[in-house]
Amino acid sequence: MAGWRDHGSKPGSGGVASHTQDNVDRRERLRQLALETIDLAKDPYFMRNHLGSYECKLCLTLHNNEGNYLAHTQGKRHQQNLARRAAREAKENPNPQPIQPVKKKPIPRKTVKIGRPGYKVTKQKDPETGQFSLLFEVEYPEIEEGLQPRHRFMSAFEQRIEPVDKNFQYLLIAAEPYETIAFKIPNWEIERSVDPDKTRSKFWTEWNKDKKTFRLQLHFKKKEEPQEAAASSNPLPPSSNPLPPQPYSNPLNPNFR
Repeated sequence: MAGWRDHGSKPGSGGVASHTQDNVDRRERLRQLALETIDLAKDPYFMRNHLGSYECKLCLTLHNNEGNYLAHTQGKRHQQNLARRAAREAKENPNPQPIQPVKKKPIPRKTVKIGRPGYKVTKQKDPETGQFSLLFEVEYPEIEEGLQPRHRFMSAFEQRIEPVDKNFQYLLIAAEPYETIAFKIPNWEIERSVDPDKTRSKFWTEWNKDKKTFRLQLHFKKKEEPQEAAASSNPLPPSSNPLPPQPYSNPLNPNFR
């Protein structure tokens, strides 16, 4: 009929949308909204198969494109499956552990180095105990405001500069913006006890903010001489003549007798 039109429609307009057309339009609007707001890379149930189509691992459904999958996630079936899974997980884990926030990995600072600091090393020997000690003095006139030099010991197996020698260890001292410096010292046990007068430990550090000087002193534990160890384990009879003393060599300076 030439003048026929749907009941309720105006002349010159299309017919009234049916229920099916309303559903199609609603799903299209939801799809467009989801494409703008949802990141599929964070969806644990979204998967692209080898055929190029998309799957919902929760509902085991196939979808031709991302928009179709997003429309599915807003549907009744997907929402019901999400509710069932949440109920099952709550039943299996009545006291779930709180999710710990992911700690961001600190980004190392990139500072322009201005060179190596000036330093002085003093070798000493305690006349009373016979212990060898080293005194390190490092100058940092251009150190950054509010910073203090740091130090640590490194074994010969950690470094990658020289061939490994288990008889030595390294003392590292660092402060921005200077380069880190390392001192190669004997791999002996370091004394960390307190002096008899209890005024200062035998291993100490000091940072002078006014002179911008860092000082560190360490004492090596005294090693028992081979002859003394033999004498203590096998004492000689009174009539025996002890061996004459051997010349002593300074381990910190082999050329010094």
